[in-house]
Amino acid sequence: MSPLTLRPSRQASRPIKVSFEFFPPKTPEMEATLWSSIQRLAPLNPQFVSVTYGAGGSTRERTHATVSRLVQETDLKPAAHLTCVAATKAEVDDVVRSYWDAGVRHIVALRGDPVGGIGTAYEAHPGGYRQTCDLVAGIKAIGDFEVSVSAYPEKHPEASSLDADIDALQAKVDCGADRAITQFFFDNDHYFRFLDRVRARGIDIPIVPGIVPVQNFKQTASFASKTGASVPAWLAARFEDLETDVETRKLVAAAVAAEQVIDLVDRGVNEFHFYTMNRADLVYAICHLLGLRDQGLKAAA
Repeated sequence: MSPLTLRPSRQASRPIKVSFEFFPPKTPEMEATLWSSIQRLAPLNPQFVSVTYGAGGSTRERTHATVSRLVQETDLKPAAHLTCVAATKAEVDDVVRSYWDAGVRHIVALRGDPVGGIGTAYEAHPGGYRQTCDLVAGIKAIGDFEVSVSAYPEKHPEASSLDADIDALQAKVDCGADRAITQFFFDNDHYFRFLDRVRARGIDIPIVPGIVPVQNFKQTASFASKTGASVPAWLAARFEDLETDVETRKLVAAAVAAEQVIDLVDRGVNEFHFYTMNRADLVYAICHLLGLRDQGLKAAA
């Protein structure tokens, strides 16, 4: 990857755009951390902020409460995650309408993890939406939502091949998807090879790279193994022997993520989606290196 320098001319000609993903908090302490992070990141003027949704709607109420507060108390544009799992079409449609009534105009449509967890067989609800493409069509039929979907540079772990996975992405686009956000990756060549294949198929929606600053290497590596994202040996080496050295680990994590996004910028990418893990410091530092500055956008107190 390139050294930690930006090319000013490219940055000036293509302004950097970012979005942030959060998850709904389970405890008062987690809620305080979440809103502190939102306060820290909101002034960077993200395109949108997304809020995740648990399998089977396990976080449905907390997701809705977080999204509603974003609408009511901030200038941010929230995007609510929504899945097909363990719900009838009518139940999912009611959630979609409730978001519209709350002022939400952007939904991240996902099939969702199997009820039994990642690695178990997925079974569609007999009265529900079977796949993401069906969910996208259902959302678009209810209202004029912007709809984002997922994409997998290294293939969804359940897909028989990368071509089959791109078929699934094509189906989502055909049903009205406006944007795809990728699963996180650490080798940028995976993203560009995937982008070449997607464009060769005639898919022209934005394919936004998902970036995860590594807060905890072991947890990230474990999650990567379940979602089909590879962890390069060089990355493991950078975090070696840092399990108990929190401060050094943060510095290394910031350097790794900054190196990755700056290489993407140097290769023509100007839009990024950050998986924040409800933590602001690393993401804020990376955005600063990308040239983003405080725009004074209102955040919840």
